[in-house]
Amino acid sequence: MKTALIGLGDIAEKAYLPVLAAQPALDLHLCTRNETRLDRLGDAYRIAARSTSVDEVIKAGVEAAFVHAATEAHPEIVEQLLDAGIHVYVDKPIAYTLAESEHLVRLARAGDRSLMVGFNRRHAPGYAGLAAHPRHLILMEKNRDNHPDTPRRAIFDDFIHVADTLRFLAPGQVTGTSIRTRVKDGLIEHIVLELSGDGFTAIGVMNRMSGAGEESCEAMGDGVKRRVVNLGDVIDYRGGETLARRPDWVPVARQRGIEQICLEFLAAVREGRRIDAGDALATHALCEEIVRATE
Repeated sequence: MKTALIGLGDIAEKAYLPVLAAQPALDLHLCTRNETRLDRLGDAYRIAARSTSVDEVIKAGVEAAFVHAATEAHPEIVEQLLDAGIHVYVDKPIAYTLAESEHLVRLARAGDRSLMVGFNRRHAPGYAGLAAHPRHLILMEKNRDNHPDTPRRAIFDDFIHVADTLRFLAPGQVTGTSIRTRVKDGLIEHIVLELSGDGFTAIGVMNRMSGAGEESCEAMGDGVKRRVVNLGDVIDYRGGETLARRPDWVPVARQRGIEQICLEFLAAVREGRRIDAGDALATHALCEEIVRATE
C-alpha cells in the first residue's frame, strides 16, 4: 500500500518513521521541503520515493498519508489530501481553530475518507489499562519546565492531550466542566480542567512554570488506585504498593501508543473501514472552550 509521511520533524523521525519503515508491504513515500533532511532519512531507511511537495505525493498515487507538518500547515495539507481521495492521519491538533477542524471533518465525511487524529495516549498500554480500572476519581498532570506560551498554542498543541485523556478515561457522560487558568503578560502559566458526571470527577493540570517536565495519570475507585508515570511506570495500590516498570526492550513508540495507533489506521485503510474524527472533534471543541476562558 502506497503511504506518504509528510513532514519529517523530530516526532516523525523519532517515533513514526521507525514504526512505518518496519511495516511489511508498505510502500513508503517521504515528503518535506527540507531536501537535506529528506535525503538523509531517505538514505538511512533506503526509501527511494521522495518529494518536496504535497502535489508530488498526490501524483505518486498514495492511498494514505501521515501528516506531521507544523500545525499551521495542517488545514491546507489535509484538505488537499482529502480532496484527492486520500485517507489521512494527522498529528494533533487537526487545526488551531475549531472552525477549521470542523471543516476538515465534514470534508472527510463527504468524501467517505478516514481522518484519524494522533491521540496516541488512548493507545498507550499504561493509559489503556487505566480505562479498565475502577475510576471514580481521575487525576492527570502534564507539566513543563518554565515554558509559558500563548494560550491557543499551549492548549491546542500540548494541553489537548490532557483534555482528550480525561475524556477518554471518563467512566460516564460528562455533564459538568470547570476551567481555571493563570495568564500573565499574554502567556499562559497554568491550566486546571475539571470534568464531572454521575459519580465521577476527572481533573487535569498543566503547570508550564513547573520545575520539571513530567506527566502522570492516576485512577482511583472501589478501594484501589493505579498511577502511571511518564507513560511507562505503573504503580498499583491495594493494601500495599506494586511497581511495574517498562521492560527494557519495549520501544518508546509502543510505550507511548504510537505504534498501536499507526497500525490501527493502516488496518482500517486496508480493510476499507472509515475512521471518523467526530470524537476527536469534541476534544477540539473543549480546547476552544478553554481558550475562550483565558480571554
